[in-house]
Amino acid sequence: MARRALVIGGRRGIGAAVVRSLLARGDAVTFTHRSDPDGVAAQVTELRAAFPNAAIETAALDLADRAEVDAFAETLEGTAAFDALVQVGGTTYDALAAMMDQTQAERVMQVNYFAFARIARAALRPMMRARHGRIVAIGSIIGGLSASQGNAAYGASKAALLAYVRTLAIESAKRGITVNYIAPGLVDTEMMAPFAQWRAATEARVPAGRFARPEEIAAVAAFLTTPEAGYVNGAVIPVDGGLTAGVGLPRS
Repeated sequence: MARRALVIGGRRGIGAAVVRSLLARGDAVTFTHRSDPDGVAAQVTELRAAFPNAAIETAALDLADRAEVDAFAETLEGTAAFDALVQVGGTTYDALAAMMDQTQAERVMQVNYFAFARIARAALRPMMRARHGRIVAIGSIIGGLSASQGNAAYGASKAALLAYVRTLAIESAKRGITVNYIAPGLVDTEMMAPFAQWRAATEARVPAGRFARPEEIAAVAAFLTTPEAGYVNGAVIPVDGGLTAGVGLPRS
């Protein structure tokens, strides 16, 4: 019987890559999207062509809408347990820390942290009854492992996400549930498009000399949902090409 996986934010970038990775492993996948129904329909058509026997479902979900998140979470509480929950959906807001607007920062916190906490709580209850589950949060090196100028709100939301993940991990471990945090570095997605003029200089700071491909993040997420990852719990896994491994002092 295929494992059932729920991907929050599976329309584009890392999320779309996670969906493909899980389908390639034979999982039945449900993924959420905020908008773009035509794009979602085209994506599902392409996925069904690539994975003819796969079970694929979609659900519209705006993580910024607290009432919508609550309603979605309530449906999870009354359904059979998913074997895996992978949280990808997120947003950013760029402003210097001293200039940060609270309303915009609260929206980032809702999307990147509170929505996950509500959905994870809902998914956890059936998992606890089943005494099995895998929860994976896609965070960032920003906030969890380092800081970046202009990313105070984003970093704070990812740091909160990390604290929640690690606490949930130790609280649910005895029920056969693992909860882990992936910390990507610079990934070649639409989120990086506004910074295209600085790409060459930014890539030069990464020991690997390039941005990550979404598929490289997805491969780690997919592994963390497997039975073989049963003893990986409360972990923070950087996937950043070595960016956070050193202090970056030039030697040549």
